[in-house]
Amino acid sequence: MPITPTGFEKLKEELKRLKSSERPQVISEIAEARALGDLSENAEYHAAREKQSFIEGRIQELDDKLGRALVIPTGTGGIAGKVVFGATVTLRDVSDESRGDEKRYRIVGDLEADIKNNAISLSSPLAASLVNKNLGDVVTVNLPRGEKEYEIVAIGFDG
Repeated sequence: MPITPTGFEKLKEELKRLKSSERPQVISEIAEARALGDLSENAEYHAAREKQSFIEGRIQELDDKLGRALVIPTGTGGIAGKVVFGATVTLRDVSDESRGDEKRYRIVGDLEADIKNNAISLSSPLAASLVNKNLGDVVTVNLPRGEKEYEIVAIGFDG
């Protein structure tokens, strides 16, 4: 699974935090809740066990993802003005209904895609239509809301 070096480091940091901080903390919470007595009606105990289950599941998930990750260095991609993995692309909407709106997206792997932070997956319809296109190209993207046209107005590599 492709991932940028930055995304890989973020996942490693999360895993380290879970193992070194959150796991020991929840174990301590469980021990404190056990000391309160009857476990069958102990809300603190059940909440701590649920939290522990979530943490352990996330640790397993991160271990798996990091084991399958293929770190792809980002940079200029070797071809100036071409959209490649890791690029940050600024698009101008040239569709009729919202002509001129600009949006900026970073093309990343599935593991680090986060639309809230404008990081879109390489496998998304938008990113797939942008890869290997050049600065100034107009691309047509089939989105769930319908067809949109975007002009590539900037391509950068900001880590």
